[in-house]
Amino acid sequence: MELRQIEYVLAVVDAGSFTAAAAAVGVAQPSLSEGIRRLEAELGVRLFDRVGRSVQLTAAGREFEGPARRLLRERAVLLDAVGAVRGLDTGTLDVVALPTLAVDPLAGLVGQFRVAHPGVVVHIAEPESAGAVEDQVADGRAEIGLADLPARRDDLVAIALGRQEIVAVCPPGTRLPAPDRLPVARLAGVPLIATPPGTSTRDLLDRALAAATIVPTIAVETSQREAIGPLVLGGAGTSFLPRALADRLGEQGAVIARLVPALTRTIGLLHRARPLTPAARAFVELARAAGPRAARRR
Repeated sequence: MELRQIEYVLAVVDAGSFTAAAAAVGVAQPSLSEGIRRLEAELGVRLFDRVGRSVQLTAAGREFEGPARRLLRERAVLLDAVGAVRGLDTGTLDVVALPTLAVDPLAGLVGQFRVAHPGVVVHIAEPESAGAVEDQVADGRAEIGLADLPARRDDLVAIALGRQEIVAVCPPGTRLPAPDRLPVARLAGVPLIATPPGTSTRDLLDRALAAATIVPTIAVETSQREAIGPLVLGGAGTSFLPRALADRLGEQGAVIARLVPALTRTIGLLHRARPLTPAARAFVELARAAGPRAARRR
């Protein structure tokens, strides 16, 4: 088994086809297909099912994927450790974060990191759920994760960054029962704009409404987070966002209100309990130094 063959398999998984995977890794498609065929022969199983023009992992392929990603991640750690004597002049850092946290605090942390290490390229993925963030860190697709704490998995190291407040973002002209305050109990019957069930912010909102024995009135449900601001500004309903995002909409006319009781979450970094690449270690040290300041104050 060659590392290149493993790279070919994961390229197909990520790209969705042999043609796209070959282009991604810079080899001819026949070479990639032959490499995977030889690997399947060595393993004695098929890793892919061909479905039309696309491919899907077999059951054996799904079992292969996680260890394969971890193996390549460990190779990256080894290579980076050898090259660490040169400092962080080059390299990559794979980060996965909840979409709301990718804006704040991750954007600020990445900005500081890039100023200190301009030769390192940062890749950011944004799955919708905290569970998906944890899984991508655990299986090696990313080294660093940013999600709600506590983590659901016990095989990850968590570094708390502080608490983040979620506030109500109401259409322009909304009259509040008290200045800058909105009791959760007053949300009964209010048209709401929300992300789908299972997403981090939606789960937090649903728990708060359930505690107040309120059945939410979902007027708009969207997975397109960039549409939430225009929807609120257009009068479609009230939504809920971290303070940093909400304040930007407030500058455009939205009415911002702290919920009563306050709606907050603990956020933090996650990484595997394994040696990190120099880039990941530097990022973790930066985040530790930032501490609670990395999260927006309430």
